[in-house]
Amino acid sequence: MSLIRKVLPHPLLFLALLAMWLLLMQSLSAGQLVLGAVVAFGGCWLMVALDPPPTRLRRPRAVARLAGRVFVDVFRSNIAVGRIILGGEERRTHSGFMSLRLDLTNSYGLAVLAIVLTCTPGTQWVHYDPSRGVLMLHVLDLVDEKEWVRIIKQRYEALLMEIFE
Repeated sequence: MSLIRKVLPHPLLFLALLAMWLLLMQSLSAGQLVLGAVVAFGGCWLMVALDPPPTRLRRPRAVARLAGRVFVDVFRSNIAVGRIILGGEERRTHSGFMSLRLDLTNSYGLAVLAIVLTCTPGTQWVHYDPSRGVLMLHVLDLVDEKEWVRIIKQRYEALLMEIFE
């Protein structure tokens, strides 16, 4: 193990955390660089303490397809939620909870699915039961539960299984 790896066990994570810090602070001052480096260094050592199992992305092209789908869906959902909020009485919502059985079992894939569903306006990941593989979601405009199941399984879960399993 090289000296750099002993001091900085995850150099790419360090650079990503430092870049994210600088972007969030919107400053390249010396103080922000030092503070960001300290935070990124701590994040790298926290990752060592967590000791996550290694994973490998099996299909990089599927990652690009998933990113494109998420971008489009987040954009569409923003418009749909805006219409619900600004629509007044003529646009009544049918919010509710729904459950669906997932075939995805990879913990990284489930984490990405949780992020995707939570960052998409109008949906919220509520609970996942790993023993049964059942996900509970809250949907702002739950008109057709079967359509939501189809969207999640075909648009997201299938790609995540292609990427991680």
